[in-house]
Amino acid sequence: MDVDLLIKTLGDTLEARREAAPESSYVASLLNKGEDAILKKVIEEAGEVLMASKDGDKLPLVREVADLWFHSMVLLTWHGLRAEDVLAELKRREGISGIDEKNARPQG
Repeated sequence: MDVDLLIKTLGDTLEARREAAPESSYVASLLNKGEDAILKKVIEEAGEVLMASKDGDKLPLVREVADLWFHSMVLLTWHGLRAEDVLAELKRREGISGIDEKNARPQG
């Protein structure tokens, strides 16, 4: 499957889960619990990525990063955003020095 199509399909599925009954779907139940529950999952998955990286085994690292990306997409869905919004921001930054991009951000 094409990556763009995969991201769109996953985003469409996550959006559809907003309307699903919490007992019918993991994503629906997480969205129903609210932002704090979603944030806890993102933090948990980020920690698991760190541990998998430290262990040095590539397959667990890939699997944990997939979990982190997925839960980050759930968080985006909570805010009415999609992965495509993140990709557009990355595209905007393409060809810009990371130092210059960071210095151009509003301070505060």
